[in-house]
Amino acid sequence: MINDDERIALFLDYENLAIGARDGLGVMPFDFGPIADALAERGRVVARRAYADWSYFDEDRRLLARAQVELIEIPQRLGASRKNAADIKMVVDAIEMAFERSFVTTFAICTGDSDFTPLVHKLRELDKRVIGIGVESSTSALLPPACDEFLFYDRLPGVEPSQAPRRPARRGGRPAAAAAPTPAAASEPVVEPVVDEAEVADEPAAPAEEREVGPIVTTTLAGLQRHADGVVLASRLKRAILRKDPTFDEADHGFRSFGELMRHLEAAGVVELRKGSAQGDPEVTFPQDASADDDAFRLLVEVVRGLQGPRFRPQLSGLKDQLRKREPGFSEKRYGFNTFLSFAKAARARDLLTMDWDEDTGDYLLRVPDEF
Repeated sequence: MINDDERIALFLDYENLAIGARDGLGVMPFDFGPIADALAERGRVVARRAYADWSYFDEDRRLLARAQVELIEIPQRLGASRKNAADIKMVVDAIEMAFERSFVTTFAICTGDSDFTPLVHKLRELDKRVIGIGVESSTSALLPPACDEFLFYDRLPGVEPSQAPRRPARRGGRPAAAAAPTPAAASEPVVEPVVDEAEVADEPAAPAEEREVGPIVTTTLAGLQRHADGVVLASRLKRAILRKDPTFDEADHGFRSFGELMRHLEAAGVVELRKGSAQGDPEVTFPQDASADDDAFRLLVEVVRGLQGPRFRPQLSGLKDQLRKREPGFSEKRYGFNTFLSFAKAARARDLLTMDWDEDTGDYLLRVPDEF
């Protein structure tokens, strides 16, 4: 079987990401999961490296070790001055990999720092595809146009800001150095982080039977449809699911094969199967059921109309819970939308409601026009 998946090398400028997410989104410690899922939908990640002075990020390094990320220790504070040694080391390693690992087709550069723009240009000169990932409020305006694709961390499925995302006030790239957490003692020597394997394994994974199979299938399918060219075959869908969760096994959910699982989900109206290019490998898509979509949008409109008043417009936050009070099984993923925000924007695109960003609440305010 020919495997045409992209082979991705991931390089994280961790200080830029972690401090940007903390200051811009209130996310702390940094959640690497949404990045891992976004890249799994695009290809096979063959290398994961994160660069930082890990004396600043003690809890984060344990979370990254669980995600199989190689931690590169770069002391950033020598005396009273800070050094950009992590940036230089990351650039050198990326260029070295580009020359020595010809099978790597794509580089994911996770930073918002414009200093990495020359690296992006050089990688593209070497015929490598470059995906940039950064926090919107701390990403330089120079970096996204240089990449083949740029993902704002704020917009990735699974990112849950604990505060309103800040509008990018500046585009300098790297968050201020003063925002970095203070080490326990400045006089103490920097110690190479050692992660105890027993400590990493202290949180056992949930048994497979306790995890629902529908959400991971629909989330992965939606991601593949957004980012892939052409149809999504069942074999490709399963490879993407296994990249997200290597422990996935349809037998754990009571099915003898992945095809049987797909047929079960088709009968439940979750997916639709069509004849593929090879026997036994059908095309997978979402059901083209306009009536089901209409029912979902109608529910949204009814809930918003019931909440709004002459001087009150309901916020997007918490609105999904209101829909579930009316329809307990509601999920936007059932209709091919990866997030509730994208579902609401689809309703706006259909002129079913209005959505306006409110700086005071840091959220979208919704309203159903009077004619509906």
